[in-house]
This record gives sequence, structure tokens and C-alpha cells, in this order.
Amino acid sequence: MKYIDENSIDDLPGKQLSENEPFSFRCHSGLDCFNKCCRNLNLFLYPYDVIRLKNNLGISSDQFLEKYVDIVIRPDSYFPAVLLSMVENEEKTCPFLSQSGCSVYPDRSDSCRTFPLELGMLFDAETKKAKRIHFFRPPDFCLGQYEKQTLTTKTWAIDQESDIYNKMTARWADVKALFQTDPWGPHGPDGPKGKMAFMAAYNTDMFRDFVFNSSFLKRYKVKADIQKKIKSEDVELMKFGFSWIKLYLWGIKTKKIRLR
Repeated sequence: MKYIDENSIDDLPGKQLSENEPFSFRCHSGLDCFNKCCRNLNLFLYPYDVIRLKNNLGISSDQFLEKYVDIVIRPDSYFPAVLLSMVENEEKTCPFLSQSGCSVYPDRSDSCRTFPLELGMLFDAETKKAKRIHFFRPPDFCLGQYEKQTLTTKTWAIDQESDIYNKMTARWADVKALFQTDPWGPHGPDGPKGKMAFMAAYNTDMFRDFVFNSSFLKRYKVKADIQKKIKSEDVELMKFGFSWIKLYLWGIKTKKIRLR
């Protein structure tokens, strides 16, 4: 998901869809292109994606980041982007692609669930608010776009069980939008602040250890009920991490946490 300026929306590829506008698509193993879209991808992973995938694989978030991702800085943001690493083979396949299809299908990423749509947030410079928009963007080789099944953005989200993913990604997009300006100073995103913020967003297991086994709770006041939730629930910890990043880097106050 990315923020889109209203003035540049007409320059984007794909067809913008209204909420109830129909489009045709169906993906199944009978198509000659089946699983072809799972190769040579620039597949961005969002914090909720990492939680679902690392839990599916039964590994820690630190292990997942070490084994499965590439971290890059894009020119339009001062926060590192997390991309799924492709396998080092001729076709550069997704590491989770098996002969029978996606091996992590119940916990596949937001981008995989949303495909062939692309989700964005249209930013209004005057109101400082954003609204969700969709683009229909199947690749040229995709035969699913010629199937007769008719859908809307809403029915496709229900079919793919992507609503919770979209909501969690939208939460992260609100945080990521702050990084259009540089919060790091001379140290850059690889400095101490950058590493702490990245940990809070993506490395939930390490962030939990930091919260409960350092001086964190001596420096920040966190209500007992919130502490109980974030000690055992990854998603609650992720949302808490988003709030902490806003406070830590930007001084944005939140009900979840405050300085002592």
C-alpha cells in the first residue's frame, strides 16, 4: 500500500475501481499461467504479514527477517522497506511456492490476497486525510482476467479474507506516511533510532523482549491491561509498537503509552 497524491493519480498504471464497480477475475490450477505470478516479484511485506508468516512457519520474527527478507531504502521514504527474498534459481520463485501451489496460503501476504488489485491511500493535501482506493492491475500474462467470474472490490476482499490484512496495512500506512520527512538526522536509518523503530514495527519478538526485559517500563507508563495484552498477543504488540514509534520519533501523544 502506498500514499497517492491526487494530482498524480491519472498517471498511475491500471484501472481505478469504485467500490461497487465490477471486474472479471478467477484464478485456478486449470489456467496455463497458474503460479506464474509467484516469480521474480518485488513483493513488499508489511508488519502484519510478517506476524502471520513467522507464526505459520513456527519461527521467531528475528529468524524470519534474517532468512526471508531484503531490506531496502526507497527514494520516497526514510523508513526501510521490507521485501520478500526470491529463491536464487533461474525463475527467482517465491520461497513459499511448492509444486502444489502456495505452501503458506492461509497466511499469505496482503499483496498476494489483494492481487490482481493494488490498494492505495489517496491523500488530500487540504484535509490531511486519506481514503482507500483500488486499481485493477493484472499482468499481461494473467489469464484469470478473462474468466467470467464477476467481482467487486468488496466481494473480492471477502473471498480472499483480506479485510483484516487491509486494515492492518492501513494502520501501518498511517505511520509510514510520517517518514516522508527525515527523522534520523546524521545517523540515518541504520543509526540507533532507526534500528529501534524498525524493531518496533517488524521484529515483534525482539520488541517484546525489549519492552519487558529492559528499562522500557521505567521510562514509559503503560497501563496494566495493555501490558497483559502485548505480553501474549503479537497483533496488539504490533499496534502498540506503531504508537510507540509515533511518540518516540515524532512526539505524537497516544493513550496507550506516555513518558513517565
